[in-house]
Amino acid sequence: MSKSPRLSSQGLSHQDVLARMREMRTEDAHWKEGRTWSLVYNAGEDVRRVAAEAYTEFMSENGLSPLAFPSLRRFESEVLAIGAELFHGDTATGTMTSGGTESILMAVKTARDFALAERGISEPEMVMPASVHPAFQKAAHYFGVKPINVPVGPDFRADVAAMRAAINPRTVLVVGSAPSYPQGVIDPISELAALAQEKGVLFHVDACLGGFLLPFAKRLGYDIPDFDFAVPGVTSLSADLHKYGYAAKGASLILYRSPELRRYQFFTYTGWSGGIYASPSMAGTRPGGAIAAAWAVLKYLGEEGYLRLARTVLDTAKLLREGIAAIPGLKLLGKPSLSVFAFSSDTLDIYALGDAMEARGWKLDRQMMPPALHLMVTPAHAAVVEPFLADLRACAASLSSGEPAPDGSAAMYGMLGALPDPKEAEGFILQFMDSLYGNE
Repeated sequence: MSKSPRLSSQGLSHQDVLARMREMRTEDAHWKEGRTWSLVYNAGEDVRRVAAEAYTEFMSENGLSPLAFPSLRRFESEVLAIGAELFHGDTATGTMTSGGTESILMAVKTARDFALAERGISEPEMVMPASVHPAFQKAAHYFGVKPINVPVGPDFRADVAAMRAAINPRTVLVVGSAPSYPQGVIDPISELAALAQEKGVLFHVDACLGGFLLPFAKRLGYDIPDFDFAVPGVTSLSADLHKYGYAAKGASLILYRSPELRRYQFFTYTGWSGGIYASPSMAGTRPGGAIAAAWAVLKYLGEEGYLRLARTVLDTAKLLREGIAAIPGLKLLGKPSLSVFAFSSDTLDIYALGDAMEARGWKLDRQMMPPALHLMVTPAHAAVVEPFLADLRACAASLSSGEPAPDGSAAMYGMLGALPDPKEAEGFILQFMDSLYGNE
């Protein structure tokens, strides 16, 4: 496609604009066909249509001012109430955010400010298993909280004894995941929360991934340990509506056990000539469409809809795990029982296997430490279990026989894994990001 000026002298027609956009997306991941195993949570065209229409209906409204748009205030309040009930928070309250990263940022900022005001801690630290989402590292960087990264146990879950040893008088927050993204295992939330409570420290559960799946899995009879406000010591919890809540992006919840704790999240300023400024979260402008779409999808699906979708997801994930484990040379990491998991190999170049699968149209995430491929299962994947496993068997057999894999990212991941200095790897990634956002 030829380069065009940044802003043309005359506008294009409606039809031309859409035609160009559709042309530009031809190389995008094919998530509608179930061939993408991350990023998009596809619950079907009916759910997508409800979210899209609700989003469009409120796309111009701004959630920054609930006084101007009381409809958005009501939508958000009802979404928060549904979340509080799902997560057994009789007194829980919070806000909606733009996604899991913002929810995590808010949890860390709140813990920092609470500890400064209530405990006088001016050099805060937070203790967390190394498997937690990188958003906690981002929050630590943004808010001046020192991250204490504790290695996980051999089962990829948080090591409670090691976490205990890492807590000190400067600790303002302890973190656990339900589940963690890399291997899809749930940290020992009850033990970690009890530890935090014993030390007088706030404890956050990152349920961004599993929050809107775990309660329904439990109702379906799956062995799901308590992970939410039913656990004493849990003081905050994040759960993404745009993941297994199937809402439009970006929509997440950050919930606190009490309104008093939530107040440390808010920002207010009265010294501005423009008037009183009050912001509940990181963002100023808050897209009304995301709030409205989350409310609409929750109301559309209801408990029955979420149970139905959870059953499909969990059944599909089980078939995939069993199929992958049966392929010679492949092994699952840990003991995942939910919707996300990773697999590796002691005999095959797992990144080369990923490249071979990508050449057949499958988009899988690569992981490091240890090298692995990752799947995130949605209802849309129920229709592609057999084709996926057939291609995976064929690609694994091809690599086992010595056939070369197609060119892809294997060389890059292999190089990054071999670099002894993390700063060198970070420098490489910074260069890569520059290339993505540079001039074409």
